[in-house]
Amino acid sequence: MTAQDYDSQLLESVSVRRRRLRDALLFGAQRQRRAVDERLGKVIAGMVIAAVLCAGCVGWSFVSHRLMGQSSPYSPGVSTPSGSPTSR
Repeated sequence: MTAQDYDSQLLESVSVRRRRLRDALLFGAQRQRRAVDERLGKVIAGMVIAAVLCAGCVGWSFVSHRLMGQSSPYSPGVSTPSGSPTSR
């Protein structure tokens, strides 16, 4: 085993030990709670990302209709000619 391998192994073991000590200090014997907290954080982060994407889509639609002068298909100014057949 070379000195560099030993050093990297020592540094890794120290970081693992510090992480375990930190987790034991924060959560104690509640290991299951830590797993639930991590999953809950991921769910909340996913919901935030989805909300941001939805807001971006709504904003893009608003800006594109406002700047490009496109009329909405639901605006009262759009009507079908009375003489044309309608699909029923």
